[in-house]
Amino acid sequence: MFKGRNNVGFEMIDAIAEAEGISVTSKQFKAIVGKGLIGDVPVMLAKPQTFMNASGESVGQLVSYFKIPLNQLVVIYDDLDIPFAKLRLLPKGGHGGHNGMRSIIDHLKQSRNFPRLRMGIGRPPEEMGAISFVLRSFSKEEKEELEVTFQRGLQAVRIMVREGFNKSATFVNTPLPLEMPLEMLNR
Repeated sequence: MFKGRNNVGFEMIDAIAEAEGISVTSKQFKAIVGKGLIGDVPVMLAKPQTFMNASGESVGQLVSYFKIPLNQLVVIYDDLDIPFAKLRLLPKGGHGGHNGMRSIIDHLKQSRNFPRLRMGIGRPPEEMGAISFVLRSFSKEEKEELEVTFQRGLQAVRIMVREGFNKSATFVNTPLPLEMPLEMLNR
């Protein structure tokens, strides 16, 4: 786990697969896929194997072949515009300059009406280009922080599948309260 900032979407898929006992090993439509259940709801997890900039080729074929309603498609991906280890769940939207999302929108006949779970990877330092930054590995501290993010993302997906998008969006997009200092609890 933790290959690089550009792989956090796949790593989130791996975390869901492991937690739910879904084997993501079949190859279909230029993706590695796995089918299983979250609760009693059938799901398919997919990791496109094209270049990231062409991931729409795979997503478009899967959506078309399996006749997946777009409101039941959730694209999970890294986002430079969100602070590191933060999550944002939106019901629809543009590509925001993300080439993988641009490709997916293109292959869904320009539809932007599908949920997306954006995983913040933060902005690169001024002296570092975006490409070098997204390919860079995580520090030990960042990996620990990401573990919490993956658990939160897993909960978000479980809530979305079982209780709907709106409850999941409230869970993800509501800021966590700051933890109370110990001395406040011991009064």
